[in-house]
Amino acid sequence: MKASDLFIKALENEGVEYIFGVPGEENLDFLESLSKSTIKLILTRHEQGAGFMAATYGRLTGKPGVCLATLGPGATNLVTPAAYAQLGAMPMMMITGQKPIKKSKQARFQIIDVVDMMRPITKYTKQIVDSNVIASQIREAFRLSTTERPGAVHLEFPEDIAQEDCSEEIFDVVNYIMPKPDDKAIDAAVEMIQEAKMPLLLIGAGANRKITCQALGRFVDETGIYFFTTQMGKGVIDERHPQYLGTAALSSNDFVHAAIDAADLIINVGHDVIEKPPFFMKKGGKKVIHVNFDPAEVDPVYFPQLNVVGDITHSVNKITDQLEVQTDWDFSFYQKVKEEVKGHLSKYFQDERFPMLPQRLVNLMRENLGDKDVITLDNGVYKLWFARNYTCYHPNTLLLDNALASMGAGLPSAMTVNLLYPDKKVVAVCGDGGFMMNSQELETAVRLGLNLTVIILNDGAYGMIKWKQEDMGFSDFGLDYKNPDFVKYAESYGAHGYRAESDSHFQEILSRSLSNSGVHVIDLPVDYSLNHPILNVLLKQKTAEL
Repeated sequence: MKASDLFIKALENEGVEYIFGVPGEENLDFLESLSKSTIKLILTRHEQGAGFMAATYGRLTGKPGVCLATLGPGATNLVTPAAYAQLGAMPMMMITGQKPIKKSKQARFQIIDVVDMMRPITKYTKQIVDSNVIASQIREAFRLSTTERPGAVHLEFPEDIAQEDCSEEIFDVVNYIMPKPDDKAIDAAVEMIQEAKMPLLLIGAGANRKITCQALGRFVDETGIYFFTTQMGKGVIDERHPQYLGTAALSSNDFVHAAIDAADLIINVGHDVIEKPPFFMKKGGKKVIHVNFDPAEVDPVYFPQLNVVGDITHSVNKITDQLEVQTDWDFSFYQKVKEEVKGHLSKYFQDERFPMLPQRLVNLMRENLGDKDVITLDNGVYKLWFARNYTCYHPNTLLLDNALASMGAGLPSAMTVNLLYPDKKVVAVCGDGGFMMNSQELETAVRLGLNLTVIILNDGAYGMIKWKQEDMGFSDFGLDYKNPDFVKYAESYGAHGYRAESDSHFQEILSRSLSNSGVHVIDLPVDYSLNHPILNVLLKQKTAEL
């Protein structure tokens, strides 16, 4: 059969539903084969949008999201999504085209070494040089993409190889069972927890698996041990739980860090050092048990004393089975911290000043969205407010990136959520800077008939960097810009555009947007004036008092 037909057949064998991408002339044989497939092509307006959509598909389903680009500039535009997926442990497969490799008449036009470019930011990257290895290389790429720790893979499919005749051979998808942890490691973990006086549980992104959520919920319910999460571990256990302390949105000097500092043992489930540190370890300080699929990478701020390596769900269940609740565990300080957190986080929830405080927006979003509705965040200082203040009831209901922390992912991620879960309400919260980096995907969303709401937090500046600039005592310089008329901009794509004029007006617009079909874009002026006094000054004072 034709090699490009075999390639598509191998993708169908892997259960691929969508291919997100921007094809080029080097992909035309692939495109022709795809036109006869059950796989749906999602044509985007930029390769970066396609990559972010594919990565989010992988994050939500556990199956590699697939994206497509041509050679040269098409492939280079996938570099950021590749790093996004690789650092965020999201399974994703990239397919790029290439000029004929056996006989090219165009010299070096558009040609760069894409395979070598992808090597540092993927788990696997290959140029297909023989059509008879297509099926095996696709199977291996998919296997590696989903193996813990998941990540990005890449195959380059040259134009002349795509046109070859080849044997029709497909490899079965063979699953595997993650090895169970060593009994000695379980025994050691149980002993360390029982000897501790103030143990504390940390839940990271690697614990965000359906069965693991149940195991961790059982652990907390049966032991009474308090827990907190990393930014990407939010919602693994319902955050209305009485033992939930908060999210480590910062690395230090937040209320939750008062509890962390007081703990003599942290049971760290599913975290790795790629995510921004939720706390800093010090020599001679608290002990840490690392429970994960792989041993901990030793880092200057993270060097656990015990590794419990293997299937996380099995590890947590085994520890719970063997653990005896200790009468000398003292969680009274954690309860004090929890009450302080609750009082402080809700302080500005009812503040109706306008432009709107991010804390107020967080509260309004929680009030207007259902338990399983989804918010996707772009990257900006508002991400900290959502991570700290937004209460998640279920996993993957607040999608944020705390690994690469790339701007431009908020809108494409929301689009993928709506494709996969059309019955859920989806809201993308973006800064004006991040929104403009992939705003062209509004056309894609409208063309696909998607239903979602985009809230643009408009401060006319790169607000995260301005906050850091103020904290360092530097002058306000070099970070302000002008925005387009976002209402007209949205309408030019066929979306609904709104500009909020007051707190009550925003609530009216939000309710209308969430209740109606289509793409809705809301320009919301935001007030970041409290970022520095709260996050850099007040929190240090308050946590010191605790």
